[in-house]
Order: sequence, then C-alpha cells, then structure tokens
Amino acid sequence: MASAPRLYCPAQLVVGTTLDLPATAARHAQVLRLQPGDTVTLFGGSSAACAGGEFEARVVAMGRQQVQVVVGAHHAIEREPARELHLAIGVPANERMDWLVEKATELGVALIQPLMTERSVVRLGDERAKKKSAHWSSIAVAACEQCGRNKVPLVRDTTTLVSWLRQSADAQHPLRLLLSLRPGTTALTEALHRQPDRMRAVTLLSGPEGGLSLAEEEGAIAQGFLPVSLGARVLRSETAALAALTLLG
Repeated sequence: MASAPRLYCPAQLVVGTTLDLPATAARHAQVLRLQPGDTVTLFGGSSAACAGGEFEARVVAMGRQQVQVVVGAHHAIEREPARELHLAIGVPANERMDWLVEKATELGVALIQPLMTERSVVRLGDERAKKKSAHWSSIAVAACEQCGRNKVPLVRDTTTLVSWLRQSADAQHPLRLLLSLRPGTTALTEALHRQPDRMRAVTLLSGPEGGLSLAEEEGAIAQGFLPVSLGARVLRSETAALAALTLLG
C-alpha cells in the first residue's frame, strides 16, 4: 500500500480541526489529483506554529484554488541525524546548487549558508540573492516532502565568505571543519575519531569550483576551522560537500 502524500504546511495544526491548506500545499494537492476522502501527511517544518512531528489528515473539499483537510492524529516523529549539521558552501555554477540543496536536505543538513568567494563564478546582488534563497528554500521543502523529514533546513541569504566568517566568530558549534586539499591535512574520519565529544553540532565549510584561496583558508583557520581531507582524489565542489555530510551524519 502506497504511503500518503506528504505536504509542507507551516500553519498551526490542531487535531480535529478543519484547515485550508496554504497556497503551495494546495497546488501540490491539486497536481497530485487528490480527491475528498484521500489521506495526506502534514508537517510544519521548524515554524513557530508547528508542534513538530507530522499529522495525519483527510481531504474534505477540493476547489480550483482551495483545498480543505481535517487534521487527524499527531505523530511525534523526527528523522534527523544524531548531529546538527550546518553547511557553508561556495555557490557552484549553473544548476549545481539546486541539486546540492536537494541532496544536502536528504542527508539531514539543518542549515545551508551560500557563500560568494574569490573563485566563485556566481555573483549575486542583494535582490537576486533573496530570490535565490527563496528558490533554494522551496527545493529544500520539496526534498523534505520526498525523503520524510519533518524539519525543513534553513537556507540563508547568500553573503561573502569574509562577512560570514566575521559574523560566525562567536558561533556555538564546537567543531568547525574546513574541506581542504592542502598537503598534510587530517582525514575527516580521523578528525572525527579524535574528537568524539565535540560532534553534537558541526559546521562544515566547503569552497566552490577550484576551492577556497590560500588566504581564505587561512582566514577560516584563524576563526577556529580545522582543515580536513576526503582523500587523495579531487572531488567536484558539490560532491565533496555531500560526501562529507554523509560521513558526518
């Protein structure tokens, strides 16, 4: 038996109440050709109105633009990794960032910070950066609907690496890792083995195509980032970030 479709619904969900689905969720329900009587699963991500977990729901009315459901039982289910994972990534070119956001969400990342670096091909002004952030957030929502996560990762507006390092100087994450190709860098698996008591929350910094410059790496190291390696092979920027998240998760 197929599982019920999952819909992101960042609204106050109360068992037994009738609810008009938000516009995006309603469009999703219509695309799926749901009918009155069909069941869905609702989750609210990390919104303040959400109780967490997920809710059973039943469609009771389908209109051209409006979809009504009755909220059913709540299940306190979360499918998060053992560690809180934050990814700061030099934005790759073309559509690779879309793919990266989708896969990082599936792997359990809690926060994505897009960065512009010295070697970044993509350059975003303030207005375009906000539009991109909204676009990537929608990709994260869709990935959560697909993979079963009930907490949607936060996708921040794109900023420069220098600005982000300055702002994150007082960050609470005790373990800060920098993916690096510099000779003599510690293997990521070895670094984790050495610091098991500092693994509850991890910030991972990874560069764009061509990696970070030497000056940028030195700036990150000065802010407490530990250079780590994924091995002898040179991976694409998006592959390296996802491989590291897999090991960290």
